[in-house]
Amino acid sequence: MAELADLGVTGLAVMGANLARNAARKGFRVAVHNRSPEKTDRLVGEHGGEGTFVPSHSIEDFVASLAKPRAIIIMVKAGKPTDDVIAELVPHLEEGDIIIDAGNALFSDTRRRERELAEKKLLFVGMGVSGGEEGALEGPSIMPGGAKAAWERIRPMVTKMAITVDGTPCCAYMGPDGAGHYVKMVHNGIEYADMQLIAEAYDLMRSVYGMSAGEIGRVFAGWKTGDLDSYLIEITATVLAKQDPSGTAALVDRIRDEAEQKGTGRWTAQSALELGVPITAITEAVYARALSGRPAQRAAAAKAFEGNRTQKKTAGPGDLDKIRDALYASKIVAYAQGFEQLAVASKEYKWDLDPGLIATIWRGGCIIRAAFLDRIREGYEAHPDAPSLLLQPYFRDAVIKAEPAWREVVVSAVQNGIAVPAFASSLAYFDGLRRERGPANLLQGLRDYFGAHTYRRTDKDGSFHTRWSQDGSEVDA
Repeated sequence: MAELADLGVTGLAVMGANLARNAARKGFRVAVHNRSPEKTDRLVGEHGGEGTFVPSHSIEDFVASLAKPRAIIIMVKAGKPTDDVIAELVPHLEEGDIIIDAGNALFSDTRRRERELAEKKLLFVGMGVSGGEEGALEGPSIMPGGAKAAWERIRPMVTKMAITVDGTPCCAYMGPDGAGHYVKMVHNGIEYADMQLIAEAYDLMRSVYGMSAGEIGRVFAGWKTGDLDSYLIEITATVLAKQDPSGTAALVDRIRDEAEQKGTGRWTAQSALELGVPITAITEAVYARALSGRPAQRAAAAKAFEGNRTQKKTAGPGDLDKIRDALYASKIVAYAQGFEQLAVASKEYKWDLDPGLIATIWRGGCIIRAAFLDRIREGYEAHPDAPSLLLQPYFRDAVIKAEPAWREVVVSAVQNGIAVPAFASSLAYFDGLRRERGPANLLQGLRDYFGAHTYRRTDKDGSFHTRWSQDGSEVDA
């Protein structure tokens, strides 16, 4: 009788196939299945020499090929396709078997699925996986959440599949039910902001200083060696340096300026609104993508509002350094907002998320991996109760140092008619955060006038209401 497999993977598109190959390369026997048998056969035919694969063309055979308690990774589209695969698997599973959703699922769906499967005495793991197709194969950052018993069963496999940084696997248990997928969702939200900030820096260099894609690419390559050292900065330099196959232009100049999105950034913003967390940089990045997806509307507006206010000029000494500083300060704000959202969600859903641990496993494999994640990890180790990343000494000092350049860059963009929503909203957030008293007192007064919503005073306790349209007297609420 053939030896049973350690792990199953169903859904063999690029990410699923690469996760299966990753596990096989690490010495695990991997059962593989796809609704289209051709994909299963192709995977084994092309990569069967990388390890031990156990192919199946039916769900029944697939489940039967796995050692108990079975551990099965689903890698299909989020939403109904995931539910459909789960429904197909369940009749063939036994008590204690584990289903692992490694796609980009909405965390509330993960919470629901865990409850439903628990009633059937099955374990469910919502496992965030970041790193794209290369990471899935070579070692991603992995964020599992769900039943603790399931984590203990799969820990030896997934920690070995994850990339390692400084001897530490970029994989750790996040918490119960939807914690893993929530952490991955916020990771993707931060990724949206990070990419939008990079695009705005590129736009300023292109539109204000008239620099070519190649010249800007060399600037980003230089920034890779400093505080901005990150995967996204690195690949930005690579993308900008790439020539179109025709050899007549940079490839980026031939790409339409319409950014697509799969939903995780939007989910991050929606969740933040429900939790009351101001993640302005992430939300503006989502809106910027939405606006980019309206090319006809933008073309009409360009004609309606003719007259380009941008005055191109040569970049003088320090001009590009100012953009770099503005980018770094805005990046810090985006991460601070993302980590605050994680903290609030952790309390709301009783997950007990560890921000230092999250920063640790984001240092490798994932898309937002960056040198300064070590600073975030160190900051939370030294100041675990800091209410904001911005109030930790390293980041506070970095923002103070960058602030003059940050303001100058945003002013220059506004004067030249260049949209920098992520730069500007990050600066506005910073200015709002650092004001001990803002204008919300007027908002509360207006709310009390038209809706009798009451207000609290600075000089005494309690809630109060003014009879604005009656006798103007103030009464206890």
